[in-house]
Formats: sequence, C-alpha cells, structure tokens
Amino acid sequence: MKSAVIVFPGSNCDRDAKTVLAATGLQPVMVWHGDHALPKVDLVVLPGGFSYGDYLRSGAMAAHSPIMQEVKKHADAGRLVIGICNGFQVLTEAGLLPGILMRNQKLKFLCCEVELRVETTATAFTKNYKKGQTINVPIAHHDGNYFADPATLKSLQDNDQIVFTYLDNPNGSIANIAGICNKTRNVLGMMPHPERHSEGLLGGVDGKILFESLAAA
Repeated sequence: MKSAVIVFPGSNCDRDAKTVLAATGLQPVMVWHGDHALPKVDLVVLPGGFSYGDYLRSGAMAAHSPIMQEVKKHADAGRLVIGICNGFQVLTEAGLLPGILMRNQKLKFLCCEVELRVETTATAFTKNYKKGQTINVPIAHHDGNYFADPATLKSLQDNDQIVFTYLDNPNGSIANIAGICNKTRNVLGMMPHPERHSEGLLGGVDGKILFESLAAA
C-alpha cells in the first residue's frame, strides 16, 4: 500500500506520520498543500499541527488549499483518508466529515495521554483492534471539542460511525467522541495522535495498531 502525507503551512506532525507509515510498510510520500495533483496512492494522511496558524478557525483555510480538491476526489472514489488532530478539523471544514471542532470546554490547550474506547472495528483503520478495547493515545489540541446537532449525532450512532470515544472526556466533546468515520467508512477523523504512540521508546504502541490495520487492508 502507498500513502501520501499532506503538508500545510503550520503542519508539525507530518514527519511523525511519515515515520510510522514507513515503519509499517505504507510507503509514504510528502505532498505540498499547493499541489494540484495527488500521486497514485491508497491512503491520504492529513497530519496534526496548526495549518495556517489556525487563523479564522482551525482547519478552515487548509480546507480550501488546492490539494484538497484532489483529496475529496480520492475519498469520493472510496480510497482511504485519515485526518489526525488538525487533520480532523480540516476534514470537517472541507465537508468530508460531519460536525465541527470547537474550543475546548475549559478554553485551555490540552497535552496529555488519554484513554480511548474502540467503538467499532468495522473500518480499515480499526480492524486489528478489538471492539470495546481500551487504548492509550496522546492528545495535543486547543480546539478538540467535537459537536454535532442532535440529528447528526443520531445518524452517527445509528450508522456505527463513532470510531473512538474518550473514557474521561478531556475537552467537552459531545457523546465523548474522539473520532468518527464517514458513512462509507473510508474517511476517519480523530483528535488523538496514534502516530505518537507507535514506538515503545516513546511511551506506547497502541497507536501503531491503527497503521498496521491499514497496512493489512
């Protein structure tokens, strides 16, 4: 499987993503946000960071970068896309995932490890986990408070689109949501950073399972 990491001005987890993708055999290439074409890849990664300095809203400007038109085509064709932290924000701003990411409930930047529950394994991203499994993954965000209106939330629940939830909700997200997928299950957005727990020397390997799932897709 081949992958692409999209680099926006202000991305700061792009090389972290590239490292774990390479380590799990996902053959990454870096793609600049201003490009108008994607290489032929199976997976697109929108990494964490602060694209465009989080001006206007987190992810709002990045959603209009030239490359995002190609990312949308890639997703519409049923190919895989994952947005991590700022990447999740970009996916919601671009309309590839429902809902929005707001300022954290207590208006503070949060940087810590959190426990997540794997709510579904019916995705290419989570098939190597066990449903209901508790995993430890770091967060680092100021705007991670996920919100969706009641109808959207019910749709997410009814369609098994809630992929990860927080055990101890750190940011006020509705229904403890930490990550969701689209209805066709090929686009995942999550606020926690699985790439930061993909090496034992860095504190854990629970995140690596996500990339191993993709490598086996």
